[in-house]
Amino acid sequence: MIGQNDLTTGTTAHIDATGSAPERWRFARQVLPKSYLILVLIAIVVAGYYISPDFISGRNLQNVISSAAIIAVLAIGQFFVILTGGIDLSVGSTLAMSTVVVAIALRSGMPAGAAIVFTLFAAAVVGAINGVLIVWLRLPPFIATLAMLSAVEGFSYIIQSTSLIAITNTTFITIFSSGTVLGVPNAVVIFVLLAALAAFVAKYTTFGRQLYAIGGNPEAARLSGLPVARNLLVTYTLSGLLAGLAGLISAGQLLQGSSLIGSNYELDAIAAVVVGGASLFGGKGDPISAIIGVFVLSLIVNIMNLIGISSEPQLVIKGAVIVIAVFLSSAGGVQRIGAFFSTMRRQRAAVAR
Repeated sequence: MIGQNDLTTGTTAHIDATGSAPERWRFARQVLPKSYLILVLIAIVVAGYYISPDFISGRNLQNVISSAAIIAVLAIGQFFVILTGGIDLSVGSTLAMSTVVVAIALRSGMPAGAAIVFTLFAAAVVGAINGVLIVWLRLPPFIATLAMLSAVEGFSYIIQSTSLIAITNTTFITIFSSGTVLGVPNAVVIFVLLAALAAFVAKYTTFGRQLYAIGGNPEAARLSGLPVARNLLVTYTLSGLLAGLAGLISAGQLLQGSSLIGSNYELDAIAAVVVGGASLFGGKGDPISAIIGVFVLSLIVNIMNLIGISSEPQLVIKGAVIVIAVFLSSAGGVQRIGAFFSTMRRQRAAVAR
């Protein structure tokens, strides 16, 4: 007998291992996302080990983790937005703006701590504006954040005024680039702590449960008295804030501010969340699976780079991975696969009789 929580009654129901196929596939749909992600991640690591001897080198793995840390921070913010049934296309340009803002602040002589706080505030304002456009002006999230992408990108280019702004502040570099905690780079520590905090918020807080309810059925959530508008505003502000943090990590790694940094990062973050099993329709997924999705995509790209695949075929392969992930998470792929095998099993049983 396999225990399963009944979400409507709060009691515990049981599914017999010999029960009907629909019951078994219902349980599989609950446990599959993380299970298949871990198996896919292991398969990719094994494939990388055999494909390229450089794959498991310490330097290569460090590069993968460092680059994945930026997307992971973006993906955490993007996860909460997608959980509500929305989308945030402005995180890449917000990341780029953050590198420019912090570089200008540091160049002007502002202390590293103050520059960091100022940059995070600026990024959070971008997210809050997204929230206002969506909640109060009732613009579709796609349109509102697409417009913000363009506006922030242009703003970043205007305030930059030069091609690059070098970052030389040693305190800032130590925090976001060269510093470590017990030998672990600070960037990795940051996204691991964020992932743990996000998982806690999503599963154990009222705010997290309300986001699942909003994504599952926004009208029902509104009629139930949930603060839908406030939660959406907070969610988009949080997404902007985390995009700013990702920008700080990027600036620390590249030691420069540039309005060109972060191109297509929003697509990578969205892809990672979807590969992690979240539904684009909202109400489904978890932050840890989104982080695993980040590493799935990062390792695939890394292997392709190691074996010399050019950027154009890489885009094709990445697109195929995203299509498969969307099919499994948002288009009922697991249910369709389960129904197919159930039909085949019934047909074989009928022939045998």
